[in-house]
Amino acid sequence: MKPITIYTKSWCPYCHNAKALLRRKGWTFTEIDITTDREGQAEMTKRAGGRTSVPQIFIGEEPIGGFDDLRELDRSGELAKKVAALS
Repeated sequence: MKPITIYTKSWCPYCHNAKALLRRKGWTFTEIDITTDREGQAEMTKRAGGRTSVPQIFIGEEPIGGFDDLRELDRSGELAKKVAALS
C-alpha cells in the first residue's frame, strides 16, 4: 500500500482536522511536521506544485491539497476510492 502523507505545522487547526478525519477512517498516515523545518517546507512546496499552505496531503504521490480538499473528496466518496486503489 502506498502511504498517505500529510505535511503539518503544530499550531495549524486544519492540520489537526485532517489528521482526525484520516484517523476516523482508520487509515494510517505519515506525518511530516514542518513547523521549524525549512528543508521540509521546501520539499512540501515542490511536491505540492508550489502550494505553501498546510496541511498538504498526498495519497501515494498524488497531491490531494489541504483539509477542505480532503473533506470534499470524503463527502463525494472519491477519497475512499483513492485509498482503496492503493492496495
